[in-house]
Amino acid sequence: MNRENKRRKYDKHYYQNNPCTEVFTCKNCGREVVPEGASSDHRNHCPNCLCSKHVDIEPGDRESDCGGLMEPVAVWVRKGGEWAIIHRCRICGDLSSNRIAADDNPMKLMSIALKPLANPPFPLERIQQLTDLMGGEGTME
Repeated sequence: MNRENKRRKYDKHYYQNNPCTEVFTCKNCGREVVPEGASSDHRNHCPNCLCSKHVDIEPGDRESDCGGLMEPVAVWVRKGGEWAIIHRCRICGDLSSNRIAADDNPMKLMSIALKPLANPPFPLERIQQLTDLMGGEGTME
């Protein structure tokens, strides 16, 4: 084992300061995920289905023993306009945020972003009634 591989294996904060060049197979969709195309040194999710694997407690520490599938549940906009994905572990429920990558599936990102609008917490047929109850006129004119 060369020195760099030894550091990668035993230094728990190795990936906080060093690029992750590992190729992995997505546990959700089975695609091979390569670091090229991410426009980042830290590829941490599948660009196709946006799923990840629960390996970190703090970003880059590789300290989590869970190993569960982290599914994308939401997106948010960071300071400066950069999008990030909120992942939730299917096993332990832990939440984490990851920057999107340049080659992420745009349709999957948009479907996650629009999910709350497609599934509002009230019946769409009642929008007029709810607007009236709030004191609005309910018209665009």
